[in-house]
Amino acid sequence: MARPVVGIIGNHHTIDGAYEIHGGGLMNSQAISQVSDCTPLLVPADPRLVRVEDLLEACDGFLFTGGRPNVHPEEYGEAETKAHGFFDRSRDAIALPLIRACVERGQPILGICRGFQEVNVAMGGTLYPEIRDLPGRMNHRMPPDGSIEEKFALRHKVTLAQGGVFAKLFGAQEVMTNTLHGQGIKEAGARIVVEGYAPDGTPEAIYVQGARGFTLAVQWHPEWNAANDPVSRPLFVAFGKAVQDYATRRSPPSAQADKVA
Repeated sequence: MARPVVGIIGNHHTIDGAYEIHGGGLMNSQAISQVSDCTPLLVPADPRLVRVEDLLEACDGFLFTGGRPNVHPEEYGEAETKAHGFFDRSRDAIALPLIRACVERGQPILGICRGFQEVNVAMGGTLYPEIRDLPGRMNHRMPPDGSIEEKFALRHKVTLAQGGVFAKLFGAQEVMTNTLHGQGIKEAGARIVVEGYAPDGTPEAIYVQGARGFTLAVQWHPEWNAANDPVSRPLFVAFGKAVQDYATRRSPPSAQADKVA
């Protein structure tokens, strides 16, 4: 039986200042394959190459990954400043309408870091350009030095809404997470429910209220050690189940019969 397909939204990179590529972190693909039990498919997020309507048909669910470029502030009605960093307008042009389409269709999505921010912006929310510059906020950015293990190490707790979606999923009201982001939610978009906060009040866990499908997103990076981490594993397992359920529902009756046979 073929596994359902999860489109992993890629990021644009330039190697040696000349060779352009679309790339995705290996740990994202490992989490989707080994924990969600789905086939990972890297998506070149560029409207010159792919169309949202085609992606919706080619994939059963989507993982919106982290990435160094930020969502352009024009997408939420603000002017670009130096504090906003640099951007990937091609990814904006694919990711934001794709999120809205998935919410409308009930097609499962999981947002991570930039993907978390994309879910908020896609639903009409706004972002702070730099969390650490706000009074009373901590530095959520990735440590500049150290090994990968040190950079992705658990650094702060996230407090979850009692009885909420995330608390039920993790079986706890407080969880420990890593933190490797600069920006964060300023105003939550329409239908965005914030269920998790860092100790300094930064939103860390959201979903889209009333959506017919899985729409969870987190500000941290659960793809790190996803197979073993007690927070990451249930998140990717639940996402995988939602993708499998969606794939089954949209399969024609003949295909479902073939799977049973």
